Amino acid sequence: MTKSIHTDEMIALRNWLKNQRKAQKITMRTLAERMERPHLFVQRVEEGDRRLDLVEYVWYCSALGINPQTGLDLVIKGTSLTHS
Repeated sequence: MTKSIHTDEMIALRNWLKNQRKAQKITMRTLAERMERPHLFVQRVEEGDRRLDLVEYVWYCSALGINPQTGLDLVIKGTSLTHS
């Protein structure tokens, strides 16, 4: 295990969140407002400069109206592929 935020799993999760936001035509600023966080928070997450903790991840998904389990499944699938 690594503490890096640049693992394949983290990149997949970050890209999934970003794609979900874009598919809904929601700006980073609008998402940040929904989360009651600064715009920079969303920008740093999407650029890979900031890791989300579990609770923040659920809030992020909630603000997008998406199921957090879908993103967790991406991470679990990626983890099982790298540890087979």
